[in-house]
Amino acid sequence: MDSTTAQTADAGLRARKKLATRQALALAAMRLAVERGVENVRVEDITDQVNVSRRTFTNYFSCKEEAIASLSADRFARAVEALRNRPSSEPLADSLAEVFAAEYEAAAQLDRERALAIGMMMTSPALQGEALNTQVQAEGPLAKVIAQRTGGDPQDLYPHVLAAAVLAAVRTATSQWTASERAVSLPDLVRQAVQQVAGPGPSGTPAPAADPR
Repeated sequence: MDSTTAQTADAGLRARKKLATRQALALAAMRLAVERGVENVRVEDITDQVNVSRRTFTNYFSCKEEAIASLSADRFARAVEALRNRPSSEPLADSLAEVFAAEYEAAAQLDRERALAIGMMMTSPALQGEALNTQVQAEGPLAKVIAQRTGGDPQDLYPHVLAAAVLAAVRTATSQWTASERAVSLPDLVRQAVQQVAGPGPSGTPAPAADPR
């Protein structure tokens, strides 16, 4: 292995370790918040769970609420990447509905802890601000991929409005699922909600189709 290859491998290993630490902190924050309530969790409690320092925590997150909300941010990021890889011939509304529903597909068999975590995100005043911030931050990347799919200008109004509407629809579906005490399918609710906002294009016309070439 030459020096360039070794450096690349080392950089890749460091990136994976950082990602693993970030995820471990987020999951520990979520578990503790479910057990104790968000207001009763200290940053030190989270770092003790992962066996890292407070300084390590602040390298990734500014507060415990941001750590918990990062789990939603990761979910949105995966959905955006999945949308990029959907068949170009597929109607945009269908692609959007499927990529976001897929992120909640496992919810049909959620364990109690994870189900409570989703409900906590929807109802906790301490987390609602971070959840909204996460949603806003996801709008730009989603709008960019929507513009690519429709052949439009990323600066146009339509992809940004649609991105904001889709993310709001996902949040609304999740809230509805929480209020129903999980009596309905979360993926189905997400799929239905996204279809409702993504179906029509500007001025009530069909949403632009992707260029099949």
